[in-house]
Amino acid sequence: MIVSSDLPEVSVFECILNSLHIGVDVETEANRAWNRLIRSKVDALILDCDLGGTNGFLKRLEASDYGPPPLLIFSGTSARRTAQTAGSKFVVDKPVSVDQAVHTLSAARNIILKGRLNYHRQTLDMPVTLTDKSGKPLKADLLNLSLGGIRVRLRKTAALRSPLQLKFVLPETKLPIETKGKLAWSDEEGNAGISFAGMREAVKRDLQLWLERQYFGA
Repeated sequence: MIVSSDLPEVSVFECILNSLHIGVDVETEANRAWNRLIRSKVDALILDCDLGGTNGFLKRLEASDYGPPPLLIFSGTSARRTAQTAGSKFVVDKPVSVDQAVHTLSAARNIILKGRLNYHRQTLDMPVTLTDKSGKPLKADLLNLSLGGIRVRLRKTAALRSPLQLKFVLPETKLPIETKGKLAWSDEEGNAGISFAGMREAVKRDLQLWLERQYFGA
């Protein structure tokens, strides 16, 4: 969301964000921006510090239970001071330079997408082999997959105990995922959540790239 009444600035930001395939809402008043923010999920806010009500907007955001805070990008005469106070490293000086705006917004986009991916869980229905500390392999169905772990349903009821060894192949690839896991939760119906532990960096990169392709439809 862009919170600014500076039309040339807004025009530059909108053009760049559209080219980055990021949806944009524009509000020219801080109060209206706040009312929209609390009714919807916003990944990032571009705030013009020269707009009246911006300081109050930031105080309300800091005091609220909005959830994971949006990424903050500041512009205007007091942008650098405000950004430092708010703990943001994203500042675009006025008059807005296209080159600077592209650099800043591209960096912000990468952080936004990484944050989305961290919460993404890919729904699946495929086999996974679990081996617990007894050394006996257990067959299960992998129900969803994220960067942090998996959800499974055991084909035969059994008590899982950490540490676990996990083994499965990513769909439509020949990439094997083998790593240790830690039991996060389980129920009496054979469902369980398992977090990854000690995953090798090369395996982690393969998993992240695969999840990115699924999430972004690449």
